[in-house]
This record gives sequence, structure tokens and C-alpha cells, in this order.
Amino acid sequence: MAEVLPHGILDICVVVGASHEKLKEICQAIPKDGIRSHCYLSPEIRSVHVPPFVSKEDSRFGNSDQSFTSISRRRSFKKKKELKHTNPAATNANAGHIESQSEEFSIPSNIDLQGLPQLCFPGELQIETEAKEDRYHFLVFTDVFGTRTYGVAVQFYRLIEEGNSFQHGQTNWNVHNQRMSTLYAPFSVCVISKFPYYTAFKDCLSRYVVSFSLMVHAKTCQELDFDHKVRQFAAKLALVPSPPSGTLHLVFNLNPLLIVLPSREDPNYPVADLDIHLPLLCFKPKCILQILTCILMEQRIVFLSADWALLTLVAECFILYLHPLQWQHTYVPILSKEMLDFLMAPTAFLMGCHIDYFKEVKSEIEDLILVNIDEGTITFSNLAATEPDIPEMPSQAAECFAQRIESLQLHYDLELSHLGSSSDISNLRMRRRNWQQNLNLTIQELFLVLVVNMFRDVSDYLNYEYRVFNSEEFLKTRTVSDQPFYKKVLETYIFHSFLKARLSRKMDAFSHMELRMCPESNRVKMRDNPRRPTMEQMVMRREYHFDHLVTKRFAASLPNLPVDIWQDFSAEHLSIRKNKSENAMKKSTKSVRTLKLPEFRSPLNYSSVIAWYTDFINLLSKAINTTGQECSSLLARYYYLRGLAYLMQEKYLEALSDFQNLYKTDLDIFPKELVKKVIGVLPPDQRSQAGQKPELKRLISIMLEKEQNVTASDEHVKKFELPKTHMHKEDFLKRIQESGIVKDVGTILRLFDALTIVNSEKNKLKYRDMTTEQITTAKVVSRSVFYLSAETGHLKQIDPETFRVFYNFWKESEAEAHEVNLPLEVIEYLDKNESVFKLSSAVKTNYGVGKIALTQKRLFLLKEGRPGYVEISKFRDIMEVENVSVMFFPLRIPALKIKTALKEPFVGNLKTERDLWQLIVKEMWAGRTMADKHKDPQYIQEALTNVLLMDAVVGCTQSRAIYAASKLAYFDQMRNLVVPKTTLETLKHKINPSADQTSPQAVNVLLYAPGNPNYPEEGANANPKLWCALSEGKVVLIDAASWCIQQHCIQVGNSKLNCMLGVDTSQLWIGSQDSCIYIINTCSMSCNKQLTEHCTDVTDMVLEDQGSNLSQKCVYSCSLDGSVICWDVSTLQIKTNFQLSNCHTLTAIKLHNCMLWCCVGDALLEVKKTGQVFRTLILENPNGSRAFFSCFLVLPGKNQLVTGCADKGEVCFWDMENLSKPWQKIQLQDCSSINCMIIVKNQVWIGSKGLDKANGKIYVIDADKYYVEKELVAHVDMVRALCSAENKYVLSGAGREDGKVAIWKVD
Repeated sequence: MAEVLPHGILDICVVVGASHEKLKEICQAIPKDGIRSHCYLSPEIRSVHVPPFVSKEDSRFGNSDQSFTSISRRRSFKKKKELKHTNPAATNANAGHIESQSEEFSIPSNIDLQGLPQLCFPGELQIETEAKEDRYHFLVFTDVFGTRTYGVAVQFYRLIEEGNSFQHGQTNWNVHNQRMSTLYAPFSVCVISKFPYYTAFKDCLSRYVVSFSLMVHAKTCQELDFDHKVRQFAAKLALVPSPPSGTLHLVFNLNPLLIVLPSREDPNYPVADLDIHLPLLCFKPKCILQILTCILMEQRIVFLSADWALLTLVAECFILYLHPLQWQHTYVPILSKEMLDFLMAPTAFLMGCHIDYFKEVKSEIEDLILVNIDEGTITFSNLAATEPDIPEMPSQAAECFAQRIESLQLHYDLELSHLGSSSDISNLRMRRRNWQQNLNLTIQELFLVLVVNMFRDVSDYLNYEYRVFNSEEFLKTRTVSDQPFYKKVLETYIFHSFLKARLSRKMDAFSHMELRMCPESNRVKMRDNPRRPTMEQMVMRREYHFDHLVTKRFAASLPNLPVDIWQDFSAEHLSIRKNKSENAMKKSTKSVRTLKLPEFRSPLNYSSVIAWYTDFINLLSKAINTTGQECSSLLARYYYLRGLAYLMQEKYLEALSDFQNLYKTDLDIFPKELVKKVIGVLPPDQRSQAGQKPELKRLISIMLEKEQNVTASDEHVKKFELPKTHMHKEDFLKRIQESGIVKDVGTILRLFDALTIVNSEKNKLKYRDMTTEQITTAKVVSRSVFYLSAETGHLKQIDPETFRVFYNFWKESEAEAHEVNLPLEVIEYLDKNESVFKLSSAVKTNYGVGKIALTQKRLFLLKEGRPGYVEISKFRDIMEVENVSVMFFPLRIPALKIKTALKEPFVGNLKTERDLWQLIVKEMWAGRTMADKHKDPQYIQEALTNVLLMDAVVGCTQSRAIYAASKLAYFDQMRNLVVPKTTLETLKHKINPSADQTSPQAVNVLLYAPGNPNYPEEGANANPKLWCALSEGKVVLIDAASWCIQQHCIQVGNSKLNCMLGVDTSQLWIGSQDSCIYIINTCSMSCNKQLTEHCTDVTDMVLEDQGSNLSQKCVYSCSLDGSVICWDVSTLQIKTNFQLSNCHTLTAIKLHNCMLWCCVGDALLEVKKTGQVFRTLILENPNGSRAFFSCFLVLPGKNQLVTGCADKGEVCFWDMENLSKPWQKIQLQDCSSINCMIIVKNQVWIGSKGLDKANGKIYVIDADKYYVEKELVAHVDMVRALCSAENKYVLSGAGREDGKVAIWKVD
């Protein structure tokens, strides 16, 4: 059982000093007429103290009165060395002497006891004639797996007198000299832990050393058992648990000091229990950026200082500065003199040594970056022929950092100038600690912003589906001055690990800051950012970075080409709340709570330790009982700590019960591996008891199931490479998506057809010299793998050369468009979010001479000579596009004619470019027409993608170029689609929640959440939201103030999501096909709670709200097997539950007049809250069979039910007083099944599947007059979800063939 028990903050405590024999020799060798000082000795381990310090066996054998067991009970490590002196871990109290023996120690695997003495005395261990001040320094140990362990060591001096040297309180020699001599020997106590509590351990050691020093000077040293004193100190620390991540800090008392253990705010963030502003006091901002650059480039870095403590503290600060980027190479912040040869290592490392070795290191070892902490400088070792090429950090990020760092207040004394003096040491320490904590948070945010500014564009070059990072394209978008930095960093392991986290969509500190720093108007573009500068960006670069404008080459791919979709559609007038334009840079402040641990009992024997844990459990139980569910985060921390305390008392069932509550409350801190271990070692009787408790049984089942289903996650990162073999359709699809050119499958298949026209011409030459039999054989062989051209019968595949030429031309054309430098006189005529995507050659037109420019909204003429702007037409104003010829004697020049209703026709002499420009203009015109008709701005985006692909196809095709490009003219062939008048008048807008996916995803559930206008300081979080549940557990969040996608993917399981329920402003409950209820924290946008008591699909949920407090709310959830559970929202505990008999298709529930209405397929059941069926509603078909219900509504004001059938388009209205037959029946025209329905004002909106398999229709029924008021058609797949936005709009979501959300106006 001991193997599963959690440890406290202490892993091991070691006492180091000169050996007993050496001290004896020195005392005996002192001449009578003088004192021998500065005698250098080798440090050795004097004693080792490892938990557990007490055990149940000791109390059984009558040792309960002793403070500690004499020998460690855990024996996983053997010290094989024969000790020449007294064994440090055991004392033979019954003998006058100590025999040499082999002893076993439970030492952490990553601690090297042989090297520890040199680290505790990294300088020299020497005897002094007078005592010196205690000194502290800090250690970091790293094992082969990269796991770090931390140490705090104190060096202090003990008085040794001739004839008096103590080993465990015993006098070990007695030389009677007439003259006594006084010497001081240094000793070190080192506390080692898995947690970097540098300040806390330093405070603990300070308290201990002061106490011991007082006893020495009181001349009670002979009575003091020094080893016992250290063990007592270590045993107290071993009791103290580490606080889980969050806002709960632990405090314990070591009189007169209160020791604070700070928690991590983020589970993935390291503890910051040190003054992280120290480097800012030592180095100038420019130097700090240089050091960070060296770390990012994985150089061989050596910190040097005369203060051993500063070496580790400064190195740790720089490690923290780069979070979440992590240094994973050799890390030894302190090297003793004997360890200097470590600096010869050829690989990257971060080490530290004393400033005394500066000249030696600089002159003898090459390629080192030497950081002098004392002088605040960076130098390089002399052996290198040239200094290392360390480029500067990206200019924009560096400038922003330099500006923000100037505002920091780094001197605590300035904070005290207006305060009075205080005699309370605890108050002074608390004041200083609070100041440091706030400063730490500010500095961490400052450096996090720096990291985000350096790498925020990386996500634009990631392909999440294929885990590809297009590094070449990313580099091309950097300025020439920044490229050296990125070229080096992109090849490092640090950046590679960072990419893994990005491709896994990890929501860490970087992701959250990236979201906060992104302007709300640009959030829709975060994943598919248009890589060409908008007019607004052009102006900004002209004003602030004019020197970079020419050199900055944007040559990135353009997946799906998002445009400013709101400018023309004016979607902001659809918002329920006014949008905030301010950038959400304010850091949310979280109140920090502290929990003071019980006082340590004395003596610390087994019974007193158990009593201490009992006090701790009682303290936590009281805290849990007095904490409301509104503080669920705090409750979770209490459950976590109480579970650990129960484990230490070996109360495993109680511990599992707390961990079960934690599993439902906060998954972020759930100790999964610890719980698995506990389950694995449960005795049979306790395992049987756990099986009798449903919640524990479910927890055990989940843990064991997850252990069996663990599969290694794909964390590889690929770089995009051009293909080297021929590609058939599937290979080509994958390659194009990997390249990031476009994601849409339909567009890629049309591009495949276009590019294979080139190959068909090549194949004609290939087959020309083959016999008929050879051609037939080639075709037969190829049919099993490749596609055949309908025109020639040749193999439809694309060779690597064609792909390479197309890819390069695509990039070159993008580069040309990005280098467009429009004058301000032209920019002022364009919208701020417009971008120029294509320019023609200089041509003569009837508007003047110049280049025709294409944006996502219009065509205009960029006049030659004196720059000028002449608008040709907006795409929506075009009436006709035709090819014409202009007479220029004796030639007729091909020209393009564009007719508009607003001005005279435009005629441009485009010559050889005419046919391509005709295709381009007609496609954009058709895309705009379709977008206006269907209120879908994505059509313009797709049309623009088609246009640029046409341009690239023509550029890489030598023959039949226009014919090949015409294969991509999709919207020009669709322009005549008719939208019904009623739909056109009611439909207001469309959103594509699958914009970040390679293919459309079904919209299974929609939920509108009103905003919080009372808290405008929350910025975007105060806006109303639209939650969309897509396929495979994906949830997309849309800001309903701007209808922009705020967050692309929140993953909740991997199964279909069936229902969503907004319980309050901070909780969203989601029922899944995997039988779980997931609870999303709407503030942190994370899913860290689960309810797992259902056994099959969770199909519906309903809220019973009896007041504003959570304690007055409960949720009823149902699953497909007929199980209904009532949840207490405040505690997440089951209040009641029941099972409907003979039910296997419970799909929906409603609450009305304290009764539950349940849809069970062929019937509706009115059920009491106890589970007793009160009434049954059925609908018989003419043939006598029962109709199947898919959904239903309760109309409380009318006392009516509305039912929809799953197998026919029939809607029935029922009087709830008489359920024998429907009050009214309405047959929906062209409807095969009804999927969902909602009530809005006096209208029933019904989502259905049309008779055509790929046709989704919405019917609007007047609930007063019982007739179909409207039939709306805007989806090409069945309507799966409906929701209302404050009775102003109805939102509908469709199946995966459509995958879009439509916004409808309510009359």
C-alpha cells in the first residue's frame, strides 16, 4: 500500500559536512600555541532522511512514544557502500559504538547522492576560526526523462571544540588538552522536492537554522540530538501536501514564521515561488532579449555570478519567461569546481558556475555564451574564430516588450514610501509577499505577450488534419531583418515541441493569450487568415514600418480565402448586444484564497501524525460544508486535499469518494494515475464495498476502461514537401490540403480535373507510339487504381512536375499581389478590410491607361503615371460581361467589356489576358449574386478561391489553358438557382461553423446564451453567444454580437452531442452519445467537469429553476435506455432517479406543472417525479400501427402539446385535458420527417427533412390559427437543430451535406 500513498512537499532531506573522522583529526592536530584556520575538507553526506518517518508497525511494536522509527521502512534503493562511520539513517542506541553496515534508503531515482555533497558546497568546505553568516543557494536535478527535482541548501557553521564533536548527540572522542581551541565547521542541510518552492523552503530552513543556532550558543549542544532535530524538521515538511493548481494557497506555521505554498494558476504552468523580477534588476531589456534569443536557439549557455543563489534563481526566471516554450536540454544551473568539465559537452545546455572561473571558461572552451549576472553583460568564449551569429529578436515583438517593461515598478521600497511602520513581522512578510505575487503575475503576462507576438502567426501555417507546418511559407512572410531569427528557431527542439502543442489544439497560456490579444473583429480570421495585407494594414505599415514594406514578401497559401464578410452584409445589425471594439487585453484578476494547515503535534509519532491528518480532514470538511457551488473551483481543491488526507490514513473508500466528487467538479486537477493505483491495490473487501456504491462503481469502471483504451496520441509534426510520384485523386486531395492552398474537397476535385487536362495532352504523346494491345493493357491495369479521363480514356493522374509548376506559380502570384504598394490616394477609396488579390498588366482602357485590380468586392483601375483610382464596378452592380474586339488599324485587339447600371461600359484592351479575366470577372460576379441571394458571404470567399486557382492553372498550362481553368468556374454555372421569395425575405444571414474543418460538419445542437450587459468590463465575455455542437464532440462558439467565430473547437469527448443546456451564466451542460454529461466553464472555455452516471446516450436535459441561487436549481437528464436522473446543480449530486420500464428509446423530456413529459418513440408519457407513469399519449396510423414521435413541445399558455412524427410530415396539436385524439392535425407538404421544433412568440418553427434526400425545410406554423404560415428553404441537408435568440431571430443548423447555420428574422 505504501507505494500508492502520495508524498508531501518533501522528497528527501540530506545533511552534508566534513566527515566525523576528519573533524576529529583536525581537533587532535591543533598545536597548543595556535589555531589552524582555513583548513579545506571534502564534503560528505552525514545523514539522509526520507519519508515515511513513522509507520503503523512502530505503534504495534510499542514504539508509539518515540518520535520516529529508527530505520526507514521503504527499501527501494540500496546504499551498497560500506560506511566507515556511523550510519546516518540508523542509530544503535543500545551500543557504545556504531558498527559498519549496509543500509537501505528510499532515495528518489533522479537524485545522485554521490554528486550531492559537491552541489551543497559548490565552493570550498573549510574550517573557520569564527562563525560566518548562513548562506542559501538553490539546486535543480534532471533525470534522463527530463523530470526535474528541486533543492534548497543552507550552509551554516557549528562550533566544534576539542574533545567535543557530536554525532547524533553522542560524544565520539575525548582528548584532554590543557588549552582549548575554538573552530567552526560548515554544515549544509539540503531539502529536495518535486516542487520548486524556493522561497517557502528557504523560509523553513531559516526558521530551523535560527532555532538550532540559539541552542548552540546556549551551550546545550551536548544534549541536542542533531540528527533527531533534522528528522523532526523533515517529518513536518513530509506531512504538508502541495496545493493543486488554481487559486488556493496553503499556509502552515513554523513559529514565528507562516510559510506560504503558492499554487499554480494554470495546471500546465510551473510554480513561481521566487522573485521573477531579479533578471530585470540585473540586465537591461536589450540584454534580456539577447539571452532569451540564445535560449530559443538552443545555444550552449553559461551563467556566472559570485552569488551561488543567483545562478539558479536567474536561470529559473529565464525558463519561466519563455513558458509555454520549454527548455528540454541539459540544465544544471550550479556547477561545482569538480564539475566544470561538464561545460565540454557538445550539445545544447544551460549551466551556471562561479564568476571566479570566468577567465578559465572563456579561454579554454569554445562556442559558449557567457552571461555575467553581476555585471549584466553577455560575452563569448575566446576560442571561437568568430563570435556566434545570434540574430536579434523580431523587431515588432521587441519594441512592444521594451515599451511595456518601462512601466514596471521593480523596487518594493517605493511601494512603502506612503505606509507607516509595522512591528508585526507576519504583516510585513504578507505585505511583501502580496506585492511580489502581483509583480510576478504582471511580469509573466508581459513575457507571455512577448512569446505570443513572436509566434502568433504560426497557427496560420498549420494544417491540423495532417499535422503539417509549412515552414517555408511562414519564413517568407517574415521581414528580411527577422528571417535570420526564425530560420534558426524553427529548427530547434523547443519550437518543435511548441508545434506539437499547437497542432493538438492545446488550450494553454499561449492559446488563451492569443485569443485575448486578437481583436474581436478579426477572430473569424484566426485560423484562415487572409495572408494579403488589407488597406488598414497597408496604412499601418506605411506609418510605422515603411522601411519593411518593400522587403516584406507575403507568399503564403490562402486556404479558403476569408474576406471581410460583414462589410457588405451588415450583419452587425443582427447582433443582440452592441459589440465592444476594445482589445481584450485586461487580465482577469482571480481572488486568491489561503488555507491554514493544522498545527503540528509534538512529538511526531504515528498516533500524532494520524491525529494531524484527522484535524486536516475536519478542517477541509468544514470548509466544504461552508463553501457554495458558486465556488466550485475552490470546492474541487478541498476535495482534492481531503482525498489525499484520507489516503494517508488508509481510508481508501473515503478517498475515492472525494476523488469521484472531484471528477465531477474539476477534471483539470483530477489525479488520474493516483486513483488508478488506489483502485489497483484495493483489498477484496473494500473493492466489494466500492462495487455496492453506484458512484464509486462508475468511477472504477471509467478508470479501468480508460486504461484499456489508451492509445498513443499522434504528436508528430511534418513539413510540407512537394510530391515525388504521380498522384491519383485521393493523393492529390491530401497533398493540396497539406499545402494549405485550399481545404474544400469539392474545390480540390475540380482543380484535379483542371490539372489533368494538361496530363491528357501529355498522355496523347505517350500513347501515340504504343500498339492498341499495349494501350488496352495499360488501361485495364490502371482502372483498379486510377481514374480515366472521359474525353481521352487516358489515366487521370497528376505528375510531380505539373504539381510543382502549379504550386510555384501559385506562390509567385501571391507574392506579386502582396507586394502591391498602393498610394494613399487610392487606399482612401477602398474599405479598410479590402485586399488586392490580382493585378493585370498595364492596359489601355476607355477609363485611361493602367492596371486592372481585383479585390473581394470590386474592380478598379490603378492608373499609370500619376497614381489614381478609377472604379470600374462593384461585383453586385455588374449587368453583363462579354468578350469584344477593339479596332486598332490594322489589328483587332481582344478586349473585355463590362456593363453596369451606374456608368458607361468599361472596355479594357486585355489582349492575351482577356479570356482569363472574363472567367475571373464572371465567377466573382456570380459569387456575389449567389451570396446576395442566399445571404451567405462564404460564396464570395469560395468564388475568390476559384478565381485564384484559375489564375494559377492558366499560368502553369501551356495548352488548352482557358478550357482547363473553366473547370473551376463553379458559381458561374450556379448563378440561375432560384431562391423562393419567402425565404429571401426571412433569411438574414448564414454562418459556417465548420470554417476550420476540411469538410462540412453536421450541426447537431444549437444553444443561444444571452449576454451579461451588466458587466461591460468583461468585454467579449459579456456578449451573447451561440454554441454549436458539431460532429465528433466538437463545440464551436460564435459571438452573437458580431456573428464571428470566437473559438473554433472545444473538444468534449469524441462522440455525437445530443443536447445542450445553459444552467447559468458560467455553466453549459452537454449530453453526449458516449453516456457522459460534459460541463463547460463558459469563463475559461474549458471542459473540466463530467457526470458519468448514465449508461447509454444522454438524449435530453431540462432545467427546473426555482430561484436565482444554484442551490435552487436542478437538472433532469434522460438517456436512451429510459433512465431519468435529477441533479442538484449546486453539488452535482443525484437527488432522485428512476427507470422507465420497458423503454429503450427515451429521446426527449419536458417539465410542465411539476410533471415530466417523456417521448419514448411510439408514445408520450406524463410521469411524476418519482417515476410513476400518470398518462400515456399515442397516435394511431390508419393501418392501426402507432406513429413514432421525434419531438414535441409544451405550450403552457394554451395548455396544449405539439407533436412531430419521425416517419411522416404530420404535426398534431393536443389538448392536455384530453389526450385521446389530437385537437388539430397539419400535414406538411413535401416533408418526409420532422426532426426538431421550437415555439417563438405565437409561432411553431419546425425543422424537417424534405422528400428530396438532400433538402432541408423549415415550416412556420401559426399556433393560433393552426396553418402553415411559411415554408423556408435554405439548407441542402435536413434541418437538425433550431434555437431562438431572444424571440428576435431563429437559428437553424443542418446536416453535414450543408453544415451551416442560418439566421432567420421572426415576424
